[in-house]
Amino acid sequence: MNFIKTEIDGVIIVEPRVFEDARGYFFESYNEAEFAKNGIPNKFVQDNQSKSSYGVVRGLHCQLGEHAQAKLVRVLHGRVLDVAVDIRKNSPTFGKYVAVELSDENKRQLFIPRGFLHGFSVLSDEAVFAYKCDNLYAPQSEFGIRFDDPDIGIDWKVPADKIITSAKDNIAKGLKDVPDNGM
Repeated sequence: MNFIKTEIDGVIIVEPRVFEDARGYFFESYNEAEFAKNGIPNKFVQDNQSKSSYGVVRGLHCQLGEHAQAKLVRVLHGRVLDVAVDIRKNSPTFGKYVAVELSDENKRQLFIPRGFLHGFSVLSDEAVFAYKCDNLYAPQSEFGIRFDDPDIGIDWKVPADKIITSAKDNIAKGLKDVPDNGM
C-alpha cells in the first residue's frame, strides 16, 4: 500500500497495490499492522455503507467530544468527491479542507482523523460508499455544517441545481458555529 500525506496533517490517501489478471483483481484494503506502521494506529469498531445517486451530497458531519470518530472511507461502486474539513480549533489548518476523488476504478481510500467533518458528493449515476469508524455512532454527539458554507467554499463538482441533500443537512450550522471540541 502507498500512504500519501495531504496538505492537512493527519489526512492520508491510501492507494492499494492491485493485482489484476484475466480473472479480475485482488487487493488488500486494510491491514492493521501496515496502517499502524504508516501513522494510522486506530482500531476500527464499526463499518457503514450507503448507496446514493448522482448529485447527492452527504455531509458535512462528525461526532464531537468523547464520541469523535476517525474514518477510513472508500467507494465500492461509482465515483465520489470525498471531503474532510479540519474543525480542530487549535489547528493551523482550521476551516481548510482536503477533497479527493474516490472511485471503484482508482480504489483509493481516505483516512480522516478525529476532529474533522466529513462529506461526499456523488459524481457517477450512483455510488456505493463504505467506511470504517474507530468509535460507535452516538446521535447525541452529532454535529454538522452546511455543505455550501461560504466560509469553507467547497466545489462539490455537481451543478447547484442538481445537488440533493437531506432535510437535516439543509438546516446544519456554519463554520463559525463550531464549538470548542478540545482538539
